[in-house]
Amino acid sequence: MFKNICVFCGSSFGNDASYTKEVHKFAQALVTNKINLIYGGGNAGLMGELARYVLERNGEVVGVIPKKIHENVQHIELTDLIIVDDMHQRKAKMYELADGFIALPGGIGTIEELAEALTWQQIGYHHKPIGILNPNGFYDKLISLLKHMATEGFLKAEFLEHLIISDCPDELLTKMEQFTPRFLSKWD
Repeated sequence: MFKNICVFCGSSFGNDASYTKEVHKFAQALVTNKINLIYGGGNAGLMGELARYVLERNGEVVGVIPKKIHENVQHIELTDLIIVDDMHQRKAKMYELADGFIALPGGIGTIEELAEALTWQQIGYHHKPIGILNPNGFYDKLISLLKHMATEGFLKAEFLEHLIISDCPDELLTKMEQFTPRFLSKWD
């Protein structure tokens, strides 16, 4: 059952106010579909806005945050906050709790988390859906790079078929719920 989604997104708002509006649309889609938010536990930027928006609409939000970050940021009263020792434990816990993963606009941390989720799927550590919410074509250049990696023989094109991309939150969530993994081997 598709009940908990781990979201990676920016701890900044970015330069375009439309990203905040897109986060609100996405948060509303989570609440409407009764999908719980699993995220990095922070208060800042898009990630904080996402958590607040879901909570204000009576959705459930679980934050997973390393001690070092927890000690240095302000906090939101979440449904549950899990404090771990480091970033590795944070990601492992978020991956354990989630039924799927979605990247919203963000910076290098967002890319790193998305890349790890894709890597883990590729080597068979999980078979959960991975999505990208792509408002205003935010991730077009990354998607182009991934296709280039496949063209150049560094990534199997079949793995890209597992990546679910949309600029519409409802469509993205529907496609993720309908996701059926094809069990591919990186080494074949």
